[in-house]
Amino acid sequence: MANNRAAKSGFAAEAQRKINSKYSEELAEECLEWIKVITGENIDTSGDMDNFYEILKDGTLLCKLANHIKPGQVKKINESKMAFKCMENINAFLEAAKIFGVPAQETFQTVDLWERQNLNSVVICLQSLGRKAHNYGMPSIGPKEAEKNVRNFTEEQLRAGQGVISLQYGSNKGATQSGINFGNTRHM
Repeated sequence: MANNRAAKSGFAAEAQRKINSKYSEELAEECLEWIKVITGENIDTSGDMDNFYEILKDGTLLCKLANHIKPGQVKKINESKMAFKCMENINAFLEAAKIFGVPAQETFQTVDLWERQNLNSVVICLQSLGRKAHNYGMPSIGPKEAEKNVRNFTEEQLRAGQGVISLQYGSNKGATQSGINFGNTRHM
């Protein structure tokens, strides 16, 4: 029984190491610096995991960030350090992030931050929110998002395009069937 528990904890530890290996201190530092600029809070912007976690774990700074991007977005910020109150803060931030346009696949689960399970997903969420911030008149971080590039073609252009064989289909230049024989050859 003890060996089985040790094996399970070994797998869990290995999985946690794998998740932690994706964490980028540079991106985390960029996120914290961006939060500092927007909120005006005097925080340590070091990107190491311990600092990143300690600054964000109770969710209050995240809620303040959401309210700086759009005032009144998070109605109530819990200052209590009780676990469920902190998790409410984190959840309120996540709801705000979705409203700001952060795609669901770029958000994180509350436990990813609160239980320090996947801080990389927290960084991804903040980076995504950072790209959306310019929509609300705030400084943004990360690469600029692509804009829609709608093209309108006339019926004549669409018809002309149907007759063109794209090179994606390959080319039959120089193709012959010489040297190809299937099955037995004919003996006479």
